[in-house]
Amino acid sequence: MHKALASNGDAEIILKLYELRTEAVLRAARAWLVVEFWPETADDFFAVMNGFGSQHNAYLRQVTSYWEMASALVLHGAVSSDLYLDTNGEGFFILAKLSHILPEILEQRPAFMAKTRRVIDEYQVAAQTFESMKRTVAKTRAARA
Repeated sequence: MHKALASNGDAEIILKLYELRTEAVLRAARAWLVVEFWPETADDFFAVMNGFGSQHNAYLRQVTSYWEMASALVLHGAVSSDLYLDTNGEGFFILAKLSHILPEILEQRPAFMAKTRRVIDEYQVAAQTFESMKRTVAKTRAARA
């Protein structure tokens, strides 16, 4: 099956998403969430998620809402899914970092990263990327132990 080529508008959206990722506060939030935040338990996660007013809570909400917005652009057809999936993986990595406690998170917050999860469910490439990220996370967790 031949896939439609991404448009110039799609490219502009992808570049804008990249530009937004370089904004100083979002960059700091992403660095914290990707590099420093390794919750072992759902309680560790919820200590941050429910810690309203803390910098880490703001970081967690900012980064996850950023990737949810980006996933919504894909799900609503505002940007080429092929182009998006070829150029973005961090949202899947974040979800992979939390996959070991995700059932507990979803018990309390069923909508947590729902759009990112839906992209994984609807696009085989996203599911493959997510599975790959889970293997990377497992290796990183083992090395950190």
